[in-house]
Amino acid sequence: MPETASNSTTQPLVELDPVQFTRELVEIESITYREGAIGDFLESFLGGRGWSVEKTAVPQPTESGHGGPRWNVYAGPADGSPDLVFSTHTDTVPPYIPFSEDAEFIHGRGVSDAKGIIAAQVAAAERLRAEGYAVGLLFVAGEERDSAGAKVANDTPKGSRFLINGEPTDNRLALASKGALRAVLKAKGTMAHSAYPELGESAIHKLVEVMRRMLALELPVVEDVGPSTMNIGLVQGGRAPNVIADHAEAQALIRLVGDSAETRRAIEECAAGLAEVDFTLEIPFVRLRALEGFPTMVAKFTTDIPQLSNWGEPLLLGPGSIHVAHTPHERLAKRELLEAVDLYVQVAKRLLD
Repeated sequence: MPETASNSTTQPLVELDPVQFTRELVEIESITYREGAIGDFLESFLGGRGWSVEKTAVPQPTESGHGGPRWNVYAGPADGSPDLVFSTHTDTVPPYIPFSEDAEFIHGRGVSDAKGIIAAQVAAAERLRAEGYAVGLLFVAGEERDSAGAKVANDTPKGSRFLINGEPTDNRLALASKGALRAVLKAKGTMAHSAYPELGESAIHKLVEVMRRMLALELPVVEDVGPSTMNIGLVQGGRAPNVIADHAEAQALIRLVGDSAETRRAIEECAAGLAEVDFTLEIPFVRLRALEGFPTMVAKFTTDIPQLSNWGEPLLLGPGSIHVAHTPHERLAKRELLEAVDLYVQVAKRLLD
């Protein structure tokens, strides 16, 4: 059950400084599976600014190796349902990078993906709340791995008509977001001395052939979105250079631009007779709403949006570049962060008015 806290403020709130708030968030390390501390912080911070706050546990998977708590945090009106909810994620990819800044940029893990977005959304929501709009905030765990927090949140929607999800889109509304299909390929062989390969059967050689076939596939293309793309990101197996490998495994991630059925069949054909295929994750491709007068883009990455279907019609928008997210050089222009606050307010008013 979610924990609920509500605080009322009798004194006018000091307007939130998005840069300083981003710094506070970045200084809390929250790599996926370690979202406990940032959830506690957001619950206290938002409750202290007059929001009615709920903190909901997100289960730890056994493979995480981390026994601490994970939280989703929802903040909304004390009475009634929000018409619109801003949402993004609290977890980051490793490694942790401390916060720093210069005259133009802020730097550190999460400044663009997605702690600067949290700051911009809170600042925008407070401005809208002050003008009488019924809005809420939803910050979830686990987006960088499997959208675990979004799946939990989808069981307890608050009745909102619109959801503005935040990811780095360079402050442009996304017309679509690519899906994702993860394939795990496992090959088996027979060990033998490498001087006598005829006595064994190499699992690695089998897997190399499967991957060669996969990389030669012509993946689907959608004219106004672009092509599906594939990355074979993990390969492991074997015992030693002088031993014929008895096992090998690879993991591939395909960015989908439509239904996955055709791609699944093609990968299974590539592996036929050589390796087993297990599809361990699928996030569907989605088309999204645009608004006249606002610049647009196509997100080649996946988001929590497919797992938040009960939270209203989705839009995707946020400051920062996906090109520096997940890199050692993650940064966000201060100007862009401040512009995002205004942009979130403008989009919300367009939808609600």
